[in-house]
Amino acid sequence: MTKKCWTVGTLTYGTGALAMLFFWLLWGDFAWSMKDRAVGSVATLMVKSFGVSDFVYGLLILSFPNFTNIFLGPIVSYWSDRHRGRFGRRIPFLAFTVPIIVLGLAGLGLTPTLAKWLCETVGKELITFHTAALLWFGLFWVLFDFGNTLASVLFTALVNDVVPQQFLGRFFGLFRAISLIAGVMFNYWLMGYAETHAMPIFLCLALLYAVGFTLLLVNVKEGEYPPVDPEDKGSANPFIIFREYAKECFSLKPYRILLFALPVAMLANIPLNAYGIFYAKSLDISMDDYGKFLAYTYIISFLLSYLLGILSDRFHPVRTGIVTLALYGLLCFAGYFLVHGRISFAIIFIAHGVLTGSLLTLTASYGPRLFPRSRFAQFNSAMWLLISFSWMLMTPVVGKFLDWTGNRYEYTLLLGGLLAVAGVWMLCLAHRVYLQYGGDGGYRPPESAQEQN
Repeated sequence: MTKKCWTVGTLTYGTGALAMLFFWLLWGDFAWSMKDRAVGSVATLMVKSFGVSDFVYGLLILSFPNFTNIFLGPIVSYWSDRHRGRFGRRIPFLAFTVPIIVLGLAGLGLTPTLAKWLCETVGKELITFHTAALLWFGLFWVLFDFGNTLASVLFTALVNDVVPQQFLGRFFGLFRAISLIAGVMFNYWLMGYAETHAMPIFLCLALLYAVGFTLLLVNVKEGEYPPVDPEDKGSANPFIIFREYAKECFSLKPYRILLFALPVAMLANIPLNAYGIFYAKSLDISMDDYGKFLAYTYIISFLLSYLLGILSDRFHPVRTGIVTLALYGLLCFAGYFLVHGRISFAIIFIAHGVLTGSLLTLTASYGPRLFPRSRFAQFNSAMWLLISFSWMLMTPVVGKFLDWTGNRYEYTLLLGGLLAVAGVWMLCLAHRVYLQYGGDGGYRPPESAQEQN
């Protein structure tokens, strides 16, 4: 009987080795997902308790992280693609981020204590508790965001380097499932305590991330990579890096379409994702109920995640993304007219969460299926740079619009529907590029201008 084996680069896996690879990647992803699922909600409620407006909230919590991604993503992905070292080209960079993220999380948890200490030291007549808390919060939020931005650029790149391509859709489906389990655990059992127990939540997240992600980095091994051409070893000069990065990623029209399509598609969920918690409050929905609504969306999405991964592998992430985003647009337009209270909000909000999650799962292998493998981190970071830039611009714009309307949060649904229409159009253009360069019969990324011609 022939023993099954799968390869990716110089790595070869039998069934047992592949299972262990999946185990350690998914264990690290659990620590990562608990961080991602919890930090946004707890930080949102914490910073809102300092009395900031929707505009300032959008600027600090949502726009600033995307602003840093615009500058850090290109540099770290450029260096990582060209790095050759004893421990690989991704793991050394990821290891550097762990203590930074852990310190940022712990500092966020200690913000009220540090703010009280600062007021007592300086004097309450010189600085109020809210101002001191906002200063400490901003400091640790910047630190956390720095490490998180660097790690998020390379985590998917590590997966792309070590997981065989034929399993990518299914694997990202499992990634999504783990993320949803983390979401259910936090939102169902802990979201109701987010306003009153932020410190222990943040400190536990710091400990979990330190242990979980370190175990991933110790137990996952990268293979050997082809040597870098001496003329393409890259530069330490940030200006040269940005120039070469932009030239390689955006000089070809097909790549411009591929790089912009998913970011435009992802715009559709920004309004309700960013301001849904305030929409719920405007309808007098408790945070305990809101957390349970989120938990229900995660349970449903969890049950769908592996099936969605199979569909992505079978039909391609671009095609499945088009269908899902079209359904999301119809839901948003319907919700704008139908949401009037707790029950109607719950139905639309849960459906929004399921379709948004489905879009993320179905398009998770978009980059690995379309971008060149040798420069995957670079191209993938360019796409996420555009996603970050769109979040950086769209979130405060939506916040300012909501301030202008007197905080009528039902407009988040109308805006989401309009943005979904634009996203469907861009994904259709990406599908045309996919067919132009081989499609299902043997797609090959356009590596040069000559290939375009």
